[in-house]
Amino acid sequence: MDTIFSLIPPSLLVLSFGVSALAGLVKGMVGFALPMILLSGLGSFLSPELALAGLILPALISNAVQALQHGFRAALASLKRFRVFLGAGLLCLLLSSQLVRVLPVPVLLAMIGGPVALFCIMQLAGWRPHLKNGQNRFAEVVIGSVAGFIGGMSGVWGPPMVAYLTAIDTEKREQIRVQGVAYGLGALSLTGAHTVSGVLNAQTVWFSAFLVVPSMLGMWIGMKVHDRIDQAAFRKITLWVLLVAALNLLRRAFLG
Repeated sequence: MDTIFSLIPPSLLVLSFGVSALAGLVKGMVGFALPMILLSGLGSFLSPELALAGLILPALISNAVQALQHGFRAALASLKRFRVFLGAGLLCLLLSSQLVRVLPVPVLLAMIGGPVALFCIMQLAGWRPHLKNGQNRFAEVVIGSVAGFIGGMSGVWGPPMVAYLTAIDTEKREQIRVQGVAYGLGALSLTGAHTVSGVLNAQTVWFSAFLVVPSMLGMWIGMKVHDRIDQAAFRKITLWVLLVAALNLLRRAFLG
């Protein structure tokens, strides 16, 4: 406990718990956005490195639950189908994760907030990318690499993947499962990569572990109410929340 309070005062720790619970709630309902909400929310009052460290364990555990909710065989089938995308993403994630301690804080904030804001604006404007020939290996390499590069530095690599899965009209259940598999592998790699980079260390790992409880509680509640809400309407609300959070990160990047 003393280790955690040496990193963050009790008032901000409580606020961090609230952000984590909200992130878990949204993920339980729509299958993604936990890292985006955690990073954007925590980044509003914590340093980028501490916010990134905080999301690592909640992302790892929540994605394991999501990936395996339909069974191990279904998860393995999704892994095989999207192995090209996942391979390219994981490689770039491992490479770019080592840049966290090199880049200036404003640059890191901009690289986190920019892609998230762009994704939200495009989705709210009604843009729905569509690949008429379905799954495309070249597109998987390009989009997977971009997603991994962003994810290694920010812990957020969902938006490019969600856009790609939408573009090839992936069935709803499989889309949720594939996201869990992809994000789970990414979170596992991120844990290892940022143990090496020093972002996740003997002090910050306790902060990340504490955030697992509220995030999983929120996710459990979100999964319970998943079938009782209009998912399309809630998705729009989620995008607006994410957009505000991302714009706040951009404000910090350019205005301090």
